[in-house]
Amino acid sequence: MDNQQQFAWIFCGPKGRFPGGVFLSLHKAESWIAHHKLTGVLTRYPLDMGSFDWAEANGFVNERLLSKADPDFIGSFSSASFEHFHYEDGVRE
Repeated sequence: MDNQQQFAWIFCGPKGRFPGGVFLSLHKAESWIAHHKLTGVLTRYPLDMGSFDWAEANGFVNERLLSKADPDFIGSFSSASFEHFHYEDGVRE
C-alpha cells in the first residue's frame, strides 16, 4: 500500500442512505457530531480508491468475497477493517 494514502472521515446516520458529513480530521468530525448530538457511525475511508479495492490491496478480501464481486456488491462495499466509531446522541460509545 502507498505510504502516502490519504483518508477522510465519513459520518452516516442510522436512517440515512447518504453520508451526513465528510471530514479530513477526526477532531472536526467529532466536534460536529457532538454539536448536533448525532447518532451513527464515523468511518475512515481511503481517498481516490474504492473500498473494495483498498480491502483487497490490504489482504482483507477472501475467496468468498471475490465470488460476490459483482458491480452491485463492489459499489456498496464497506470493510469492517476500516477504522470506525459509533456515536449515540453525540457521544462516542
